Amino acid sequence: MGGDHGVRVTLPAIADFLQDFKDCSFLLVGDEKQIQPFLADRPPMKSHCSILHTEECVLSSDPVAVALRQKKASSMRLAIEQVRDGAAQAAVSAGNTGALMALSRFLLKTHPGIDRPAIISALPTSKGHCYMLDLGANVDVEAEHLLQFARMGTLVAQLRDDMTKPRVALLNIGSEDIKGNQLIKSAHQLFIDSDLHYVGYIEGDGIFRDEADVIVCDGFVGNVALKSSEGVARLLTERIRSEVSRSPWRKLLGLLSLPIWRALKKQMDPSLYNGASLVGLTGVVVKSHGGASRQGFLNALAVARAEAINNLPSRIALSFQSNQS
Repeated sequence: MGGDHGVRVTLPAIADFLQDFKDCSFLLVGDEKQIQPFLADRPPMKSHCSILHTEECVLSSDPVAVALRQKKASSMRLAIEQVRDGAAQAAVSAGNTGALMALSRFLLKTHPGIDRPAIISALPTSKGHCYMLDLGANVDVEAEHLLQFARMGTLVAQLRDDMTKPRVALLNIGSEDIKGNQLIKSAHQLFIDSDLHYVGYIEGDGIFRDEADVIVCDGFVGNVALKSSEGVARLLTERIRSEVSRSPWRKLLGLLSLPIWRALKKQMDPSLYNGASLVGLTGVVVKSHGGASRQGFLNALAVARAEAINNLPSRIALSFQSNQS
């Protein structure tokens, strides 16, 4: 029910998903009056879906405290409870990020050895993609938290991309050892002393140059970097469209180069990278961008399926147990 578009995007995306992944089933948590008409026209989809009805939902404007204490029958809360109780292997939401993180942490808890969950997502690079965390869950952290994020990010890269030793970097304002605040310098030493494949500091522009497979930062820095890159991508798209439409001659050149723009758009399409995981929890929870398209939400579902099949939470738990022993 969440996000900018609600069932107008989530339900069609589920229909598309089930065409490729018939091994999955869905428990649709939300207003039955809005969900049922869509299922009624699609018998194949109906056989893979059931509805858990509730008319209460968390609004994008709701403070976290309201979602936690007052809206105990919200679709978001009920969905996470299904994961906690074993009725579902993953929860996907396009709703309020702060509420989703708070409810997930409250209901699912973190594994022993993990102080805080983090938000991780794939970002495009010159040669493929990298994984970056934390993207907004933890504004104030300690060096040990960043090390925990790095370990979880390494596992995500290993499982999703079949990597043996993903390259791990710390996001910093420079690549020299003297750069950065005390938090970053302390984390830098912890990373050096760990068994991670640590490649050192990385600057903001290095995120997209394929200099690392896992990039670690606190949630404040990560969210600013993510939103800034999204803003630059939108600005470039708008400027290109504006320049191409300035004259008939430019429009002709634009048409001639259309195959190039289409290929570039396909490679850089944000929907291909939609689906941020809340790692460190005892269950799989995936956050879709609130404004995600049908294709974008479809990708978030694919991320959830992959993590459920690979049992990512258990793998993370086992990894932290072995590091503590």
